[in-house]
Amino acid sequence: MLRRLGSLCLGLIILSRWFPMAAASVGIFEGHQDVGTVLHAGDVQYDAAKQTYTISGSGENMWLKTDAFQFVWKRVFGDVMLTSDISFIGTGGNPHRKTVLMIRQSLDADSPYADIALHGVGLTSLQFRLEKGALTQEVEASESAPKRLRIVKRGDYLYMVLGDDSSLHASGASIKLPLHGDFYVGIGVCSHDKDVVEKAVFSNVSLMPLATSTSKLVLYSALETVAVASTDRRVSYVADGRFEAPNWTRDGKAFLFNREGGIYRLAVDGGKPALIDTGFAKQCNNDHGISPDGRLLAISDSSTEGGQSQVYTLPIEGGMPQRLTAKSPSYWHGWSPDGKTIAFTGQRDGEFDIYAIPAAGGEETRLTTAKGLDDGPEYSPDGRYIYFNSERSGHMQIWRMAPDGSHQEQVTFDDSNDWFPHISPDGKWMVFLAYEKDVTGHPPSKDVTLQLMSMADGKVSVLATLFGGQGTINVPSWSPDSSQLAFVSYQMLPGEALSAN
Repeated sequence: MLRRLGSLCLGLIILSRWFPMAAASVGIFEGHQDVGTVLHAGDVQYDAAKQTYTISGSGENMWLKTDAFQFVWKRVFGDVMLTSDISFIGTGGNPHRKTVLMIRQSLDADSPYADIALHGVGLTSLQFRLEKGALTQEVEASESAPKRLRIVKRGDYLYMVLGDDSSLHASGASIKLPLHGDFYVGIGVCSHDKDVVEKAVFSNVSLMPLATSTSKLVLYSALETVAVASTDRRVSYVADGRFEAPNWTRDGKAFLFNREGGIYRLAVDGGKPALIDTGFAKQCNNDHGISPDGRLLAISDSSTEGGQSQVYTLPIEGGMPQRLTAKSPSYWHGWSPDGKTIAFTGQRDGEFDIYAIPAAGGEETRLTTAKGLDDGPEYSPDGRYIYFNSERSGHMQIWRMAPDGSHQEQVTFDDSNDWFPHISPDGKWMVFLAYEKDVTGHPPSKDVTLQLMSMADGKVSVLATLFGGQGTINVPSWSPDSSQLAFVSYQMLPGEALSAN
């Protein structure tokens, strides 16, 4: 009997976290308060007939290491999704006054959190603080001022979903933020001006637990850019299914990526991707790139040779491919700065090694002979080195060598498995993809980081943490001015996260 009573009490505790007693609630939420230091106390008015929440909030900002805002919250656990329509009351004010849908570890001003922030000017971002007291970062959406917003927590990942009354769609913005035990979910307002109070109305608010065992997952791909100086990210394009491996064109105006065997061009400032004519080559993979003068495109395609990849070149605007490699499989990876030589990975006699071949055609030259996989060759901008990844040390690390294959030396010395080194056009940075130490190969759908190495002192920092892997940065993807990097992240969204309800 005592055991049954204990189970009943535990069940009531769990239910009370999702459905608190009416006397203590503010609509579907448990309470509200100012988080951080504000000069003017915030408040919330709940209209039960209209089921709207009118929140007034002050606060200098929700950024950097601490936050200051009015928060209407509920304490929950597990996977959840919070949805609302939002509208500011009044015009003017600070352009970056914010309304938020938030999931937060604690009510401390410097707590880890993620939120969808809708700014007064319409800017919409997935903001996040990964650790207590860390600097805030963001993934900016490509669209402005959506009517309906939804934040979804599934496992350690949080997603931004946007839309209107009739439909919701994946924004492409997602981040990994492990939360421990109970956490807070709610809505809030920050005036972005410590001397001012702003108001906003939250309507059609829904807070629901998310079933994890029965959800059908939908794959989305997002082409993102990340700024080296701030590590802030922006989604340029998102689509269901899988696309991979963005190149940034030499003039900085477009991205190229592969999808379902084709190569597509997407304007950096938005629009729809356009398929590039690659003639008979209909099975292009994620090893493609642009010549230094921007006139030619190299592709790796397996439409012939019994499905074995070969390297071809064609005009950047499209045309008939010209075969470059005589043997297969061969995978393009790098172009020498003078445009005269191409570096590629080839499998010969059961071994994957680095090869070089004249861009105009000719005989291939083997550059590596170590046992195990050597892959991802790319020239440094000054032409002094070819950087590549190799497992000859026992697990995958970054190496480099002279263009003739001499003076091979290890560059990274860490526990992760490091792939696909890319040197910035100004030669100051190297970015590479890091898998966790127990991951073999370069599979898709893994937790990975983009690691940034300073070429001046060899120091390494995390540029981005994401769900990705194969297809994320297989090829050179730096902006021409070396300030940003393009990459692809992936999301596995449960079907109900995109329902209009």
